[in-house]
Amino acid sequence: VVEDIESAFGVKREDLGLLPEEDGASIFGDLAVEEGGMEVKATEAGRAGYTIPPTMSDVDFVECGAERVLAVETMGMYHRLVQEKFWQEHNTLVVALKGQPARATRRFLKRANNELDLPVYLFTDGDPFGFHIAMVVISGSAKLAYINHELAVPDANFIGVTASDIEDYKLPTDKLRDSDIKRLKQLLDDPRYKNDFWQDEINKMLKIKKKAEQQAFSKYGLEYVVEEYLPKKLGKPEN
Repeated sequence: VVEDIESAFGVKREDLGLLPEEDGASIFGDLAVEEGGMEVKATEAGRAGYTIPPTMSDVDFVECGAERVLAVETMGMYHRLVQEKFWQEHNTLVVALKGQPARATRRFLKRANNELDLPVYLFTDGDPFGFHIAMVVISGSAKLAYINHELAVPDANFIGVTASDIEDYKLPTDKLRDSDIKRLKQLLDDPRYKNDFWQDEINKMLKIKKKAEQQAFSKYGLEYVVEEYLPKKLGKPEN
């Protein structure tokens, strides 16, 4: 019902005082915001960083010294990047998507891209759910088509785990389930995945019948993803 009201009257649920249960992203890096008249620095809000509220309507950017945004799927990887000071060494805002990102998270990424002119990079698991998470950020969701222009980041760069990574890095994997195979075949027919990169990687994953999590790089040590994999991917993002 709320979505019908939003679509029909061109208003947002947040403006009507209808707030979702979930909070938005956890953010760590050189960023200061003003929220409800109070200034908050993401590096001084505790080890978990700054958590944006369910709505971005009363959040304003005050100062930002970062050069990019790195959005990661899992809280585990987020805490690893914060602990290893990836945010500092690479002058990056590290954002935890917490799985499928909330609307407030996607609004933050959109605003950081538009208002702060920061490129956005997406680091997800190498499985159909991870691919879908990235594409929702890039293109928006079908369910919220009427508001995607306020949420989607079309020029966001995917640097998540791919089928090629699984082979090239000889990563620990899990076997694709029947539901994974079905979902990957659906993605092949989805017009959002029609470019050569997505078609090649999805077909390769179907061929090898394997998937891998972000944490699979711990095979090479806990620092590997921070010191080797991500810096390399940031230098050559995928479409």
